[in-house]
Amino acid sequence: MLPRRIVILGNAGSGKSTLARVLGERLSCSVVHLDRLFWRPKWKEPEPMDFRRRVANAISGPEWICEGNYSRRTFDLRLPRADLVIWMDTPRATCLRRVVVRNLLRRPRPDMPVGCSERLNKEFITFLRFVWTFDRDYRPKIENERLRLGAHVPVVRLSSKSQIHSFLTALQPIPSADGSKCLSRKS
Repeated sequence: MLPRRIVILGNAGSGKSTLARVLGERLSCSVVHLDRLFWRPKWKEPEPMDFRRRVANAISGPEWICEGNYSRRTFDLRLPRADLVIWMDTPRATCLRRVVVRNLLRRPRPDMPVGCSERLNKEFITFLRFVWTFDRDYRPKIENERLRLGAHVPVVRLSSKSQIHSFLTALQPIPSADGSKCLSRKS
């Protein structure tokens, strides 16, 4: 079966959102940015069931690309329906640099939650610590949840621009019987 529902995981600044947008454009699939569904204005957390309802609604269709971790909160919704998991294995120094640069530039991003802005403050310093320790402190927990709820889902690991390019080059959209597009590996 060809992948039509893709979950993209990784550290902040790893390229999850960018890859999701590229795949979404290439495949004419909806892109779900979990940060946009989770965060309320001014970085307020939602009620847990409200977030889960938004995620369930966003992935209710036959094709989607969903980027973001939220493993304990949403893997039970996403992984049973997923056809492919992509782990962005970007080096932490690269992730940290990207997070700092995007914070300083403050450019609008499609994955940015509505009513939230990035600032150089105490919370941002805490977030940088999260980015730096992600592989040691958070990735193992996410991976354990992935194995518990989605061990059957194939995984692709991408750790460099050249690997991402090769992955994208090897994929092509093909029309399905209902006129929608899905992924196929080029022969």
